[in-house]
Amino acid sequence: MARPFPPRRGLGHGAAVLKRSLAIALFVGAACARREAPEEARPPTGEVWLSQEQLRSGHIEVAPVEEGPVSGEITVPGRIAFDDSRVAHVFSPVSGRISRIHAQLGDRVRKGAPLVTLEAPDAGGAVADARKAQADLTAAERELQRQKELYEAHASARKDLDAAQAARDRAAAELARARERARLFQRGGGSGSVQQLTLRSPLEGEVIARNLTPGMEVAGQASGGSSPELFTVGDVDRVWLLADAFEIDLAKIKPGAPVSVHVVAWPDRVFAGKVDWISKALDPASRSIHIRAVLDNGGRELLPEMIASVAIQTQARTALALPREALLRLGEQTVVLVQMGTTENGLFRFEERRVRVEADDVDPVVILSGVARGERVVVSGGLLLAGML
Repeated sequence: MARPFPPRRGLGHGAAVLKRSLAIALFVGAACARREAPEEARPPTGEVWLSQEQLRSGHIEVAPVEEGPVSGEITVPGRIAFDDSRVAHVFSPVSGRISRIHAQLGDRVRKGAPLVTLEAPDAGGAVADARKAQADLTAAERELQRQKELYEAHASARKDLDAAQAARDRAAAELARARERARLFQRGGGSGSVQQLTLRSPLEGEVIARNLTPGMEVAGQASGGSSPELFTVGDVDRVWLLADAFEIDLAKIKPGAPVSVHVVAWPDRVFAGKVDWISKALDPASRSIHIRAVLDNGGRELLPEMIASVAIQTQARTALALPREALLRLGEQTVVLVQMGTTENGLFRFEERRVRVEADDVDPVVILSGVARGERVVVSGGLLLAGML
């Protein structure tokens, strides 16, 4: 005999015993009726016949199938992440040695506040290169002016003037390159010796991570080195939730849909937000769609890289639906019990009917096929009848 769905959680021991007793009583009553009834009056396979008294004593409720507004939710895995517009990862553009650390973990810093000072010979070299390029440009401009005067006095050839012009253009380009390199190295307004470079915070926030010690040697990005991240400065008053949904659920998820977030660290808390972005392409590896929601985190309970369970609310719609309790699981089939009228001696007939549902983990359940609008279905107490099929 196939087993039906188990009773709902929270059922007390006394209530469970009462239901089992009622099921036994109904089963025995139905069996006795079968023995006493003639062969042609026995219920066929897949049907149950009950009297009004048996329905009442078994607390069996029947209701018509109706269309109504239904909304559901999709549960997907996710993680907490920084809001990209509120976090900065600070690297050193030059190689050097840490000489002074200005900011500590947990410090609140303003935009432009000093974070660390490095002894960086490359920074001094960049400034020297810019000065040399300036001098070369000045000399090239003087030579160009001299060649113009000689050419106008018919004392030199045109090719000499052209060569002087090309030399001047090359010097101007080299000066622009050297100035840009020096500006990159000195970005942040380092003071004192040109051999020092002070890195400053690019935004206002909290020092969330710091990966350096006094005297540590660091490689610079500009020199092609593998520079470590020295500081992470961010604001976690607002964070992102990043989640992945299956392709089949894409049509149900809309921008602005409410989300409920649960994390292991705070099992009794629900963090609310709304979907603000849905990827326009599937992940080729997981065949999932990326979704992002913004969460207020004024209490700073949510930390980046926390794993989360996410419930995304789907849009309400009108559909044929039944309470989840009306579904019975018989083997590999999902069935309901449909009232098919009465027998000649006044017993109520209930027929097992296989149904196809949209999802069986929501309440109410959307029915795709198997029953029609207006048919009467057992919505409560069906477990007691399942053992008689």
